Amino acid sequence: MLRKILLPVIFAVLAYGFWVSTDFKAISAGVAIFLFGMLSLEEGFRVFSGGVLERVLKRSTDKLWKSLSFGIFTTTLMQSSSLVSVITISFLSAGLLGLKEGIGIIFGANLGTTTGAWLVAGFGLKVKISAYAMPMLVFGTILLFQKAKHLKGIGYILSGLGFLFLGIHYMKEGFDAFKDNFDLAAYAVSGYAGLFLFSLIGTLATVVMQSSHATLVLIITALSTGQITYENALALAIGANIGTTITAIIGALGSNAPGRRLAGAHLVFNVATGMVAIVFINQLIRAVDQVSLWAGIADLDFTLKLAVFHTLFNLLGVVLMLPLINPLVRLLERTFKEPAEVKEGPRYIVASAVEFPDTAVEAVRNETLHVYDNAREIICLGLGMRSERVLNDPKFESELARQSAIPRVDMDRLYEQRVKTVFSAIIAFISEASFTWKERQSGDLHWLRDANRNIVEAVKAAKHTQKNMLRYLLSDNHHIRKEYNQLRLSVAHLLQQLEQLRTSSDEETTILSLDELKLAQKEREQKLNQRLYQLIRDNSITPAMGGSLMNDAAYISEIHTTLLNMAATLFTHRRRDLAGAERQIALDPGELERVLEQQQAAAREEKA
Repeated sequence: MLRKILLPVIFAVLAYGFWVSTDFKAISAGVAIFLFGMLSLEEGFRVFSGGVLERVLKRSTDKLWKSLSFGIFTTTLMQSSSLVSVITISFLSAGLLGLKEGIGIIFGANLGTTTGAWLVAGFGLKVKISAYAMPMLVFGTILLFQKAKHLKGIGYILSGLGFLFLGIHYMKEGFDAFKDNFDLAAYAVSGYAGLFLFSLIGTLATVVMQSSHATLVLIITALSTGQITYENALALAIGANIGTTITAIIGALGSNAPGRRLAGAHLVFNVATGMVAIVFINQLIRAVDQVSLWAGIADLDFTLKLAVFHTLFNLLGVVLMLPLINPLVRLLERTFKEPAEVKEGPRYIVASAVEFPDTAVEAVRNETLHVYDNAREIICLGLGMRSERVLNDPKFESELARQSAIPRVDMDRLYEQRVKTVFSAIIAFISEASFTWKERQSGDLHWLRDANRNIVEAVKAAKHTQKNMLRYLLSDNHHIRKEYNQLRLSVAHLLQQLEQLRTSSDEETTILSLDELKLAQKEREQKLNQRLYQLIRDNSITPAMGGSLMNDAAYISEIHTTLLNMAATLFTHRRRDLAGAERQIALDPGELERVLEQQQAAAREEKA
């Protein structure tokens, strides 16, 4: 609703400005070109973020100072705190980062964004940068037409830098011409009234342009031509810092609770830093004068002094907020709570993660584990067991044998609520992935999609066995009761073995190591068939019981097969080069039969 009202108002103001002044047109065009350059630069870095940035982030955020350094470095490199914020929210939502580490990155990004003011004030206004812009635009455009993805990425970055320089040039030229006809400095407001008024203007300008860099460039170019006073420029810079949080907030709207917590931290940090800067503005101005004196910056070089101020008040914010980071984390966790039924919806996949391949893979991997956890509970309930007892209670087997009542559960409802919703979200997320199937991450998503399908099939197979489980586990015929108990025990043992694989620290767990479990499954099926025919011949069970047992054994076998196939993707090592080769040489069902026959033949020879 706000956007529907805001956009026509902006268009009306711009149209009036174009009609009143051609110089205003030049300034507006400069801002537009600068913003387009920012978009191109972000697009270029997005090309290279698919893998490299994610891997660096994983290794660079295990300590708070590393998170802070990562935020400073990446924002300095990309010149976009907005992109860093969106990437960080994606990682946090995907479960790859803790909230504390994410907040550290956001703090660092605020420091990193100050380098933009230094570049513009120290270089952009001192050199005719439009001369550098033209070659960058030419080479960048040529590279954009290349098929190779990395060349396109370089093309976007070069074009982005070219447009940034060109935008700064037009803004400066516009303000130079504007001052001859209209003096904005005449509208300067001094004192705290001016601080609050121009802070608000800076915030609104950044909200509209969605870029604090663009606002700062506009402030610096206006200051360089004397269109605004130094004091008002400082207030505008404070407002720009507060306004930049809008990008993180928008990025968190479609996110989960962790993403909203990070956006909240961004807002708290920038607003608190801005308020401190306003309250202690006189002390900060004196500090800027002292630092400028040490650095050899002239008294009247207000553009460089603005860059010093921007750095100092962001540094002050980090120094003040770092000791409060743990209380801030606790406050945000209390404020933005997970929904009561977190298991009924996706936890990790968010829209923003689609744009970063490695992030997308990790989000889907974690969401698949979420599906498996829910499915495991449903399978156990359908077989008259409880998942936590199966995994943690060594006495569960004897308790199952003595079970006198087995509750019926609505597996269709549980499936709809706790599996299907998340499964559908995963499939939709994978379908929206913007990267091509030639990339290695796409292969990972292919196997993860199959893992999800296997989990779903396992739940459906368990559902089919439930009716006879409830009937025969409490039968007066102890033979059929024992066989059905053995069926569900086989599933329980499989779940225990899968949990061991999942929690194992052994990096050598491979797809091939699952062949042993598959062979054990085949051997168990053969022994069941032998017992089944013997029980029928001995009249220990009726043929009807035997038919039911045979059908349900097939469903239990399907549970084993599908969950083992799932485990080959989720619970083995993640080296793609080996995983592909292992899938090629892993035993297929026919080969499993032959290996089992060979083992049985060897066993018979030993007995002979």
